Amino acid sequence: MKPKWMRHLHTINHHKWLVMKHCFALGLYRQGLLHDLSKYSPTEFLPGVKYYTGTSSPHNGERAVLGYSAAWLHHKGRNRHHMEYWIDYSTTGSAPLSGMRMPKKYVAEMFCDRLAACQNYNGSAYKDSDAYDYYMRSRSHYVMHPETQALLEKLLIMLRDEGQPKTFDYIRREVLGKKR
Repeated sequence: MKPKWMRHLHTINHHKWLVMKHCFALGLYRQGLLHDLSKYSPTEFLPGVKYYTGTSSPHNGERAVLGYSAAWLHHKGRNRHHMEYWIDYSTTGSAPLSGMRMPKKYVAEMFCDRLAACQNYNGSAYKDSDAYDYYMRSRSHYVMHPETQALLEKLLIMLRDEGQPKTFDYIRREVLGKKR
């Protein structure tokens, strides 16, 4: 059996390759190339190896042991495709913190990231409903701008109900305004 560091590296590389492929299909070439580069930094890679299981994010293992994940805090603060990057103090006073509206290109990358994570972790058992199901299990604690949330949910439902080709075409044309 390969050492943990090699298995973790393979998981990262495979995920990155899937996201890159999806981003390229949407015309997001720069985002596809730069996606998740911080995962290779010692701050993220070393805890990733230490808490690697192959079935879920190492951040969950680090969080269970330490009560927080330093690797996750580092990661979400450097990668704009994470909704947590866009949390700031509220300007309305209704809540101390709120989600800011994400630019559509980052919502599209977030969609690709979720799709690739499900494909990576579920392997041959992957179904187009997986990303929606995973999202719904955690939805209640997300801090996200209502427009960002509505768009992400629409894309995940479209993926679930209509499949990848139709959803990718919709994102490319309607969300990002790109021609093919």
